[in-house]
Amino acid sequence: MSELKTLIAQELAQPVDSRVSAFASSIAAQYGEASRAVLFYGSCLRSTELDGQMLDFYLIVSDYEAAYGKSWLAAANRRLPPNVFPAEHDGLVAKVAVLSEKDFHRLNRIGASAVSVWARFAQPSRLVWQADEMAQTKVVEAIEGASITLFDMTFPMMDIDTEHHIVDLWKRGFELTYGAELRAERKDRSGSVVDSDPHRYARFGPAVMATIAERDEARGRKLKIVASRDAVEKRWRQLRRNGKILTLARLAKASATYAGGIDYLAWKINRHAGTDYVIKPWQRKWPILGALVMLPRLIAGGAIK
Repeated sequence: MSELKTLIAQELAQPVDSRVSAFASSIAAQYGEASRAVLFYGSCLRSTELDGQMLDFYLIVSDYEAAYGKSWLAAANRRLPPNVFPAEHDGLVAKVAVLSEKDFHRLNRIGASAVSVWARFAQPSRLVWQADEMAQTKVVEAIEGASITLFDMTFPMMDIDTEHHIVDLWKRGFELTYGAELRAERKDRSGSVVDSDPHRYARFGPAVMATIAERDEARGRKLKIVASRDAVEKRWRQLRRNGKILTLARLAKASATYAGGIDYLAWKINRHAGTDYVIKPWQRKWPILGALVMLPRLIAGGAIK
């Protein structure tokens, strides 16, 4: 096992609050034998605050038909992953994103059409439930691609005339990924992700670079930046465009899968952007239309970018 995979496996195995583990088990139980793994990530993992917060989980399933049967949800999850559902357990609330093992691996790679998955799993996460050892192995292999993709997409965007610390590479990478999504967080949010545990990123960075070097040498070339800055900038423009469009499409889909989804959207924006947007009754009745009215106003006001 590579040093990077070892670090990922060790991080995934770190203990969490017992309520998180119990929550994860209840999520997996809802999908029976289709459940392969449950990952806990996000701001609640970084802060360790659970009460009154919205926890973030990813449920990894064997495939969508096994998870949903012949429901339309299988097609929706395949065509516009992930599906997102609300969950409650023992006084805690969460949103649960569902991906197949195949999609989880694919969306952590450089060919993904948006940054949303690999940007999140380049950050710390915990494997809080697994079906078996093979499920754990597949999760590690998938997550390995996240940091590699972040570095591949960030190297060419660094100022070559400036000496950088490895942590600077992470900060620049997250700055780029935050700019490639429709987000309500403050401008300094991407830096705070790294600042919350800089030693973690300093430790992981050399392992990511070593894995990239081994990959490039195996392909018959020494470690170097293969893509030009112009080519990568063009790719980032594409990712930014895709990210905004996909976010809006997922919000529309969530109105059918996520009860109270528009209230959650407003809560998240208000929490991160410091706004006080109030959902009107008609927006709850017609959430897609309500979101379409709300988002342009918030974008124009600078609450989301």
